[in-house]
Amino acid sequence: MTHFGGPGDDGAKALGDGFQGVALEIADAVEGLVSLWSLSAQGAAMRLSLHQLRALRALQGAPGLNLTALAVRLDIGLPTASRLCDRLEAAGLLERSSHPHKRREVRLSLTGQGHRVLDEVAGRRAEALAAVLAEMDPPDRAALSRGLRAFLAAQDGAVPGPESSDAD
Repeated sequence: MTHFGGPGDDGAKALGDGFQGVALEIADAVEGLVSLWSLSAQGAAMRLSLHQLRALRALQGAPGLNLTALAVRLDIGLPTASRLCDRLEAAGLLERSSHPHKRREVRLSLTGQGHRVLDEVAGRRAEALAAVLAEMDPPDRAALSRGLRAFLAAQDGAVPGPESSDAD
């Protein structure tokens, strides 16, 4: 956790008044969310690593990527991406096919089993989140929802996207 004190730590409460304090509180919440996210995914029928899940999600969002594009999207090296795809293909979650117009290019796509695994993981994660949200008071849930929407809106305006350029 980011805070060295606990929830009752006066130093942590004092930090909570400014941007830095809120950032530390969010970092703590993200750590808890990542743990919840990982544990719920590991309870799925087919246990996959976070890298494998990221690869499947990338292919779900952009079917037909080639190996190089997948490696770039996951920010991993080409040999690592190749081994990752070998394992996913062996598990029956991914298939490779020839590009219809480029003989040397191989397209990657999810199999029906790959889609089912992602659906199961998404369902388990939603259930885990719902269980935590059910423990919150309704006004706190509403405040969290408003805060997350505001955060995402601010993030969209504050973080330059890949299409942004300083060369203008």
